[in-house]
Amino acid sequence: MAKASTIRDVAQLAQVSIGTVSRVVNDAVDVKPHIRKAVENAIEQLGYVPNAAAKSMRMGRTRTVGCILREINIAQLGGFVSTAQNVLNESGYSMLISNTEGRTQREIQLLRRFSNGQVDGVLMGPYTPIEGEFEEILRALPIPFVMIDRDQPEWCDAVYADHEGGTFNATGHLLDLGHRQIALLTGPTRLHPGAARVRGFERAHAARGLQPVPEFVIAESFLRDHAYRATSSLLGLSQRPTAVIAGGIDMLSGVLRAIRTRGLSIPQDISVVASGQNDLCDLHQPPIGVVSWDQNEVGATAATLLLNHIIHEKRDEPRRVIIPTTFNPQSSCAPPKGALGPPAA
Repeated sequence: MAKASTIRDVAQLAQVSIGTVSRVVNDAVDVKPHIRKAVENAIEQLGYVPNAAAKSMRMGRTRTVGCILREINIAQLGGFVSTAQNVLNESGYSMLISNTEGRTQREIQLLRRFSNGQVDGVLMGPYTPIEGEFEEILRALPIPFVMIDRDQPEWCDAVYADHEGGTFNATGHLLDLGHRQIALLTGPTRLHPGAARVRGFERAHAARGLQPVPEFVIAESFLRDHAYRATSSLLGLSQRPTAVIAGGIDMLSGVLRAIRTRGLSIPQDISVVASGQNDLCDLHQPPIGVVSWDQNEVGATAATLLLNHIIHEKRDEPRRVIIPTTFNPQSSCAPPKGALGPPAA
């Protein structure tokens, strides 16, 4: 077995000191370009692998990033996780994923654990309101973090989708088809996705001089079981909705189950719109209309912002990156039952 190359071997081949090799390996900024190039060429030629553990100890880094999510089993989050992990891996970082199930104490526990030197930064989409003790814990974190699909707190970096714009477009499409009894099911308005979707829903009605049916706006939970119960309850009303917008990436299956249980057909009896592209939208017959955004772009952007904080060790003005949404009605949206067609403009 060939003997592994050492830092001394690299220094001799590049004709520099061991200290210069060390500065190149540790990304020091005070190395002249031609010297850095010579060292990098020697490292590549010899196949030298720096001692990552020793490097981390010297720099006070673990080369690990924490990722806190409410539910890691949601299929739509796969693109976010894999892309973020790829971006981190390219810079020599690994990612530690933790599941909170939306529990406040679990989120607090993870933040405190991560702040004790276990990771160099955190990507997180908390379910806990950013207020009181939770906000104090965030402010006290000795490591940088980036919020995922959250617009609070205002003083930190965040990457989130334009749920307001997407819901505005979807609601407008349904209204233009003639629907006046549209239900919106989404999460609590204390969280960005829920609040943004309600704003888009109300704005689409207002743009046409209309008012939403208040009892048809249920902003309580993103969970699929809640979506099933809420949809089932609404469909049991004498004046039931003619369309439903599932305003959460894990809610569509609950909505569809409730519609099937009631023996209704899509879109003949009720139109349906989902949030977040997934296989269920395409495999269902008919395909379900969807407000979608690029989870890969969310992951890449969030990981890049966090790495910038970690590597440069400074906090500039908070950066807010909004990922655009698109709406594709597919075949699940049609004029309400009994209508001859969309109302005249």
